[in-house]
Amino acid sequence: MALLYVHLAPDQTPPQLLHEPFRVIIVSEAEVTQEWCKRVTEWLLKSGCLYVVAWGTECEKWHDTVDWLNVEEFDGNIPEDRFVMTTWPTDEPLSEAMWFAGQCAYHSTVELSNTLVLHIASQAREADLLETYAASQIIHDDH
Repeated sequence: MALLYVHLAPDQTPPQLLHEPFRVIIVSEAEVTQEWCKRVTEWLLKSGCLYVVAWGTECEKWHDTVDWLNVEEFDGNIPEDRFVMTTWPTDEPLSEAMWFAGQCAYHSTVELSNTLVLHIASQAREADLLETYAASQIIHDDH
């Protein structure tokens, strides 16, 4: 399983992604327009995203946009292998959201081969966020 990082400043055009099933952790540190949120969400869904963990600024907007577009694409009759799970842990630290993504965010019928950390912010923090993700995946035995 690969861990990928993409930084997008608000209104920036998303890059090309390989079309493989993946989960995304949206780390939102900036407010964005609904129109741009929709464009980015469409890009995620067309790129193979099947699980979204939205965290940070306007995380509920990201969650709702994913749900709305997924329903709209299939006119409410979403095939099980195209159903996108979403969660938005509003009161949890980022490390908890990342732990959840790595340990619990599985699709019921499709193997998710990659995890994308999508960082919505004016400045990139790739090393910091990838380090936070890696540290969140270490399971400590407190016995």
